[in-house]
Amino acid sequence: MLPCLNEADTLATCIRKAQDGLARSGGSGEIIVADNGSTDGSVEIARGLGAVVVAVAARGYGSALMEGIAVSRGRFVIMGDADDSYDFGEIPRFVASLREGHELVQGCRLPGGGGTVREGAMPFWHRWLGNPVLSLIARTWFSTPLHDVYCGMRGFTRELYDRLDLRCTGMEYATEMIIKAAFAGARTAEIPITLHPDGRKSHPAHLRTVRDGWRTLRLFLLYSPTWLFLIPGGALVAIGLLGYALALPGTVVAGAQLDAHTLMVASLAVICGYQSALFAIFTKTFAVAEGLLPSDGRMQLFLSTFNLERGLLGGIVGLVVGLMLIAFAAYDWSVTGFGHLDYGYTMRWVIPGVTLAVIGFQTVLASFFVSILGMRRR
Repeated sequence: MLPCLNEADTLATCIRKAQDGLARSGGSGEIIVADNGSTDGSVEIARGLGAVVVAVAARGYGSALMEGIAVSRGRFVIMGDADDSYDFGEIPRFVASLREGHELVQGCRLPGGGGTVREGAMPFWHRWLGNPVLSLIARTWFSTPLHDVYCGMRGFTRELYDRLDLRCTGMEYATEMIIKAAFAGARTAEIPITLHPDGRKSHPAHLRTVRDGWRTLRLFLLYSPTWLFLIPGGALVAIGLLGYALALPGTVVAGAQLDAHTLMVASLAVICGYQSALFAIFTKTFAVAEGLLPSDGRMQLFLSTFNLERGLLGGIVGLVVGLMLIAFAAYDWSVTGFGHLDYGYTMRWVIPGVTLAVIGFQTVLASFFVSILGMRRR
């Protein structure tokens, strides 16, 4: 499977190498060129060498691959870029690994996974920063064993591909496949390969360092509500509670008197952190219902113990307690004839009261919203 956009410089070489690799793999196969609107004669080159050409109107790396794979007939799919940076003579190794029972076989160009990058084949920042860091994030967040999530040469079973329900139409398509394969528990293998310099002369590479790096990180965040919302939210709540523990009794830290102003900042951290945690719940519930993310043990436990009534009860209790604290401060004000107050004292009631009231109100609204999001699951 070769995605193509004006690859006349290298397409013929890639097709011939793929034909040789297929012949040596000991099985039959087809070479599909998913053309994304080439105007340089790439289509004629592909047809002249016997490849199946699929015209893809929707622009994008993912769009081209999705439409090309849709017309494929084989049990296995091997994909790679048409710029002659990958050696399609390696196809037999990928096919052999798939025949051994692996569902996803990923090439690895980076030394961390045994691969080799030839001189001039990969920009310095891609090789030593971008790819390794993003691959490390993928291993940490999604428990994939792969060391080079950006590698475009890979093989997979058609059965796995149909299960993954990939949706990204751009360069994120390749990393979305890695993430969803990890979620699906796919049997995965990694094969060290050599990356060669791009053979194209008529135009530069389609990749854009900052744009594509951000799009990958964005995809990682969207597929990980825990890292995007829950962990930062938990950290903010912890910081806020620490602020409360120090400021309520008026603790002196390094010569600084922590008082009502510290309480206000601590409340800001608690409220923002709680809101972030709620977004983690919203996102996870919606993503599981839509099939974007798999359900896990923690989510199942939450959905089995949480219901609308319990959420409403907890939220109302928080709201009532908060309003009671505010009412106590108001009573204290009335005792003074609604005159001047000792703010250092009364704000120790008002600020926690406002915080609890806000959190309680948010919980009431969130309980209804989560129940709506979860209706499709039940």
